[in-house]
Amino acid sequence: MAHRAGIQKRKKRLRYIPKTKEGIRTKTKTEFFFDYTLLFAIVFLLCFGLVMLYSVSYYDASLNKGSSTWYLRKQAFASVLGLVGMMVVANIDYHFWQKFAVPAYIVSVILILLVKTKLGITANGATRWISIFGLSLQPAEVAKLGMIVFFASMICKMGGAIRTRKGIMVLLGSAVPIALLIYIVTKNLSSAIIICGIVILMLFVASPHYKYFILGGVGVLGIASAVVLVVSQGLLPEGTSFRLTRVQAWMNPEAYPTDQGFQTLQALYAIGSGGIWGKGLGESMQKLGFLPEAQNDMVFSIICEELGLFGAFSIIMLFLLIIWRFMVIANNAPDLYGALLVVGILGHIAIQVILNLAVVTNTIPNTGITLPFISYGGSSILFLLTEIGLALSVSRGIRLEK
Repeated sequence: MAHRAGIQKRKKRLRYIPKTKEGIRTKTKTEFFFDYTLLFAIVFLLCFGLVMLYSVSYYDASLNKGSSTWYLRKQAFASVLGLVGMMVVANIDYHFWQKFAVPAYIVSVILILLVKTKLGITANGATRWISIFGLSLQPAEVAKLGMIVFFASMICKMGGAIRTRKGIMVLLGSAVPIALLIYIVTKNLSSAIIICGIVILMLFVASPHYKYFILGGVGVLGIASAVVLVVSQGLLPEGTSFRLTRVQAWMNPEAYPTDQGFQTLQALYAIGSGGIWGKGLGESMQKLGFLPEAQNDMVFSIICEELGLFGAFSIIMLFLLIIWRFMVIANNAPDLYGALLVVGILGHIAIQVILNLAVVTNTIPNTGITLPFISYGGSSILFLLTEIGLALSVSRGIRLEK
């Protein structure tokens, strides 16, 4: 009886083994995916950024830092560290970071508050960095990565509650303290806007109730339009804030040629003088002391001047390629957590690119935001590459069946 039962079990198992047309049993082959297109695009953008950074900064570095390669060396060091971190994170299962969601939130708050202590570093009139073991760190960059990990985990844990108005308000309420701390403590409005944008995009993807986001977008546009109207009519009171003065300079930069509108005007001169093909790599005039902090948020204007419209268009297309690869990974992610991680990273890079290009072309008021992977900034490049490692880790979880 036992022998007969064993034969029946074997027959039952064989029924579910896939067969070819010839009746020969086969096995489904599974291959793990890795997004080499995204990896190569990021590496190319990093190399291009280092070349442009040297071209943009060597004059200022020679005058003020004692070496023409000062900015290049610091950025190259941060890039190497970032690449190592990226590959380490890419080879760790992204689910591992889910357990650090709450600590990431808490650490972000603590680091932001440390800016007001003796660890805070002031540069160019802004206190936005802290010194840890002799290295400068910008807490806002840590917070961006921390919020991506935290909200991806939180949305997954909430489950169906994310579809309710209360669930949406709870998540948005969790983002507000971080954004307010960044704005109040570090006076960094652009980073606060980016964090809010990241969270809203992740909620938009996870929630089917689009009407709330549409109404919210209309409300924000309405408030912005009201501010612009008040400024354009000259209704601002005496002693108006620095932010509103920037709006005035944005609307009429020629009226502020020596202060608020100076950087914008010089950036526009650089863009206009580049033409279609540019003056040639290293041939910019605006970087020779005319355009302040050209290696930071205004690096795109020097790209336009030296490489022309062709170079600017090529860089924009490369960013679009990276964003497209993020969309491919998110659409094929093994689970919701992985998809939300990639959506958060996509939102971070896309929003920052859009804001930077808009500022450089005077489409929006100057917010002092850098261009990802190209502008000078060690903290920025380090944590951006860590985010890329997370996206690549999610891509490794995608299975291709043959």
